[in-house]
Amino acid sequence: SDTVELPIKFTPQHAGRYHCQILLKSPSDIRVYEVECVVHAEQTEAQIEFATPAYQTVTQDIPIRNTSSEDWKFEVVLEGQCFYGPSEISVGVGKTAQYPLTFKPVAEC
Repeated sequence: SDTVELPIKFTPQHAGRYHCQILLKSPSDIRVYEVECVVHAEQTEAQIEFATPAYQTVTQDIPIRNTSSEDWKFEVVLEGQCFYGPSEISVGVGKTAQYPLTFKPVAEC
């Protein structure tokens, strides 16, 4: 075979896009390879429990921290009765935004 393996070790510290150029030289050839690695943050699950007197509204700010190298813009879809919040949220690079999740019970439950 006329292929050569080129092992690369990549250890990112944060989610984001990482760009790299690999320059390979020989006496008769020069090649440049563009490499882009996309790193996704681990999926995490969270649980929030709301306790409030019947018919009383409660709001919990949920922090969303952007440690990537790109601004984030999310479309929010809430499932479940009596929960409300903005339909979009943006988080700049290196910033933390608060998502205000509101629970408005209409009955004792």
